[in-house]
Amino acid sequence: MDTNRQQKINRLLQRELGEIFRVEMQPYFPGIMMTVTFIRITPDLSVARVNLSLFPDQHKEETLKKIKAHTAEIRGILGQRVRNQLRIIPRLEFFIDDTLDRVERIEELLKQ
Repeated sequence: MDTNRQQKINRLLQRELGEIFRVEMQPYFPGIMMTVTFIRITPDLSVARVNLSLFPDQHKEETLKKIKAHTAEIRGILGQRVRNQLRIIPRLEFFIDDTLDRVERIEELLKQ
């Protein structure tokens, strides 16, 4: 169960990272739409696990590798944006959110 503080930071990071991917990182990933689906920050606020939904999803793994290669740059931009709200910028870990894939799979199984 997340504390109130964790929930507020999750929402703040989700909003800011979404904007960073939409505006600042778009030149690095042309033709790919990235959505920050949810974030889980650790209780000590040092690590944020960021789940991304990528579309189109043909090259998810390659895109994730590129995102991970730019993690330091993304964290730097995030630090500039939230420097007045957070004392320490959490380390970012990126993951692919496969929730939609699981939903589609379950629907296929139910149809059979």
